[in-house]
Amino acid sequence: MSRIGKQPITVPTGVEVAVKDGLINVKGANGTLSLAANALVKIEINAGKVNFIPVDESRDANAMSGTMRQLVNNMVNGVSKGFEKKLSLVGVGFKAQAQGAKLNLTVGYSHPVIMDMPAGIKVETPSPTEIVIKGADRQRVGQVASEVRAVRPPEPYKGKGIRYADEKVVIKETKKK
Repeated sequence: MSRIGKQPITVPTGVEVAVKDGLINVKGANGTLSLAANALVKIEINAGKVNFIPVDESRDANAMSGTMRQLVNNMVNGVSKGFEKKLSLVGVGFKAQAQGAKLNLTVGYSHPVIMDMPAGIKVETPSPTEIVIKGADRQRVGQVASEVRAVRPPEPYKGKGIRYADEKVVIKETKKK
């Protein structure tokens, strides 16, 4: 059995986990998330713990038990604490500005790039060269951060562009004469 799948999820106070009609619903302070339950995994909820048990001894059921456990764990952490990704802008004149549910980027193009944030995602700019993307759904936070980074990814010669806060950009050596 999957080592991750064997571990039960401890549900913190203020978070409700329910399985109904093939959907796993997790409700907490930061919102409500749902996920389709897989037929290869049996889900047991008792005494503030959620267990994931493979239906049979097949390899697929074993793998899916660990996958479902981690997805539900991310949902529980998302509705209780939330997730965030930090991006930084490197370049002369590069700046970002959050305007409600929109992000206005000035990153060296002839026009500003305005991005609409999907529902459930909040964007903040603590300084003009920092972007913080927050939300309850880990996958959507990462996807939005990836889309923002894709507007101007870091280039390899000077490192200018939008990068994750913990990303290391390898700078290439320029051509010598």
